[in-house]
Amino acid sequence: QVQLVESGGGLVQAGGSLRLSCAASGRTFASYVMGWFRQAPGKEREFVAGISWSGVRKYYADSAKGRFTISRDNAKNTVYLQMDSLKPEDTAVYYCAAALTIINGHDYYEPNKYDYWGPGTQVTVSS
Repeated sequence: QVQLVESGGGLVQAGGSLRLSCAASGRTFASYVMGWFRQAPGKEREFVAGISWSGVRKYYADSAKGRFTISRDNAKNTVYLQMDSLKPEDTAVYYCAAALTIINGHDYYEPNKYDYWGPGTQVTVSS
């Protein structure tokens, strides 16, 4: 089992940057695929980015490509989401998630493939 805690959210102006971190407990962090999702008020939770256990494979939502970068440090049990060129439409609660049984690239995008979730961190981008 793994417990996840996000940090790094806050209020930023459009065009600014934030770096989210997700710290995981447990000694098997390197076994998990990690993902970032977000949920805006009145909207469904949506995929933002995902990274394989090794860090070699990375997947991004179209809205994140070219602006966001996912990375992980297995020695620190931490996954990161660097968010640049932020837009007001990026405003949401951001969640990190861990999955043991991701089979293919399509699975990264599916919230129901993830086994563990953090409580979330609020990101607000002002115009």
